Amino acid sequence: MTDRHIHSDKPTIIAVIPAHMSSVRFPGKILQPIFGHPMIEHVRRRAMLASLIDDVYVATCDQIIADTIRDYGGKVIMTGNHHKNGTTRVAEAVKDMYYSHVILLQGDEPLLKPDHVDEVASAILANPNGDAWNATAILDHSEDMNRHSFVKGAVGHDGRILYCFRRCPSHAGFSDIQNYIMKIMGIIAYRKDALIKLVSLPPTFIETTESIEQMRILDHGMSMQSVPLDIALPSVNEPEEAEIVIQYLENLQDQQVLLKITFDVDI
Repeated sequence: MTDRHIHSDKPTIIAVIPAHMSSVRFPGKILQPIFGHPMIEHVRRRAMLASLIDDVYVATCDQIIADTIRDYGGKVIMTGNHHKNGTTRVAEAVKDMYYSHVILLQGDEPLLKPDHVDEVASAILANPNGDAWNATAILDHSEDMNRHSFVKGAVGHDGRILYCFRRCPSHAGFSDIQNYIMKIMGIIAYRKDALIKLVSLPPTFIETTESIEQMRILDHGMSMQSVPLDIALPSVNEPEEAEIVIQYLENLQDQQVLLKITFDVDI
């Protein structure tokens, strides 16, 4: 689909990858080559394999990213360079588009599985009137509960994410905690109207002090549904983590298959 002005009663879902070159910990990481191709192109091609979304775009303010994606035949939406996070960048990119829902994908997650995108899309299709959805995964290690580098969320009996945190507020044993505390993953989706509303709302105290974007959703009374995935795969935040991703590609059969499908690379 390419017409931005078509309207339909059926949910229409777009995937958007927000991207910029000025990563603090790893400048230019989005174009870091992995098996000869930029990291973000791995993400885009894998997203294109998902069967329940209508299209995939990259949203960026950097011409070098736009040129790279277009050279691969991908679709790009140029945005302003004032954005502090991917959420506002994507909101700008989709505000005039006809799609009813948008899935935000991270350009530094080249191990993305297409079926994970489809699981989030399935959750949208099951309840299109929801505000937001966030992929989650089980925590494997008790020390992860206090690991500041990633966000955790408490999931209620109905699958709603109730609150998010970086360091554990719970006194329960880890075996019990695993039943309701989940790792918050990098795939988040919105009903488009809810996204446009969200970025117009002021940042909240908890969102700002804890550095957790999802808390603006919850603090303003909007709903966010957990979409549990089968595995948490690493992203690339620092240069040495690119090697970890390569090891996954070399050692996991399903990752080797995806590499073959997307770039015709055999390992």
